[in-house]
Amino acid sequence: MYTLIDKLRDTQNLTKNEWLLLLKHLQGTSIESALSEYLFSKSRSVQKSNYGKKVFIRGLIEISNICKNDCLYCGIRASNKNAQRYRLTPEEILTCADEGHEIGFRTFVLQGGEDPYFTDGILCEIITKIKNKYNDSAVTLSLGERTKESYEKLKKAGADRYLLRHETANESHYAKLHPANLKLSNRKECLFNLKQAGFQTGSGFMVGSPFQTTENLVEDMLFLKELDPAMVGIGPFIPHCDTPFAQYPNGSVELTLHLIALIRLMLPKALIPATTALGTLDKQGREKGILAGANVIMPNLSPESARKKYTLYNNKLHSGAEAAEHLRLLKEQMNKIGYEITIERGDYLCTNTTQNH
Repeated sequence: MYTLIDKLRDTQNLTKNEWLLLLKHLQGTSIESALSEYLFSKSRSVQKSNYGKKVFIRGLIEISNICKNDCLYCGIRASNKNAQRYRLTPEEILTCADEGHEIGFRTFVLQGGEDPYFTDGILCEIITKIKNKYNDSAVTLSLGERTKESYEKLKKAGADRYLLRHETANESHYAKLHPANLKLSNRKECLFNLKQAGFQTGSGFMVGSPFQTTENLVEDMLFLKELDPAMVGIGPFIPHCDTPFAQYPNGSVELTLHLIALIRLMLPKALIPATTALGTLDKQGREKGILAGANVIMPNLSPESARKKYTLYNNKLHSGAEAAEHLRLLKEQMNKIGYEITIERGDYLCTNTTQNH
């Protein structure tokens, strides 16, 4: 296994069979083991050679929990009658950006369900206002599947990055997690359209989602290699009580950490968040994620009333170090493990300068 880790570090590539062998072995391996320590030391070395000890912060603004889709794993799915729906007004979104910029954020992530209210026109106006007011800041969008033309308009308005997890790269697995009207082929097409439009594009998947096999994870890694995204967000699956997967077990924190490290070796320059889901399942999850090779944290800038309603899964963190106002606490946590929060925009280190606008 050590040889495979070294090969991945040196070539950023493994064959399908090599991935299968490595992932099967790591699934039963404790993060305290000698092999895990070896893997994490290599991923930290690659992380630091590209980004130093910097941890980039993104201010998360959850603009709406209204969604037209009915994904089986998601707490804000359209058929969940128990969800308390909300939608921030453009003015409220801009206020969140104002408050975030004053605290020190230089990236704002507008995330939400696929809410038909947010047309290209409304979004472009919001993006333009943020960029005109704060030209030192980046705008990231995470608003689901849209048309190629829509993505081009949003990019032209000034948006810099777009997050769209593929969730699983296997078609039959995708069909078990999503309603029949959602197709993996369209999700993948959206991701390539985003790259073509000039976005710093992010993808990712859930670790331990229902019906997931090791072979599925191998396909995820091979797809990420093919896509070559600027950002990769992965986190353990956590069930939501009002979904068909309510009784399914949580995904593994340990396997998530191993995968973060492997993604760092495969995509050395990627921006990889230590996700909220990690921090939800493990009090030290954020720190462990950074020590595994992640280099981004996304505190919450949403109004307190909205945070409690944006429940993608059970017990989602929205206070303490997760909340943007407690940035000092987050800085202390990172300092303790030898890293530092920076207020830089934190763009992707790519050779293609069109992605660094």
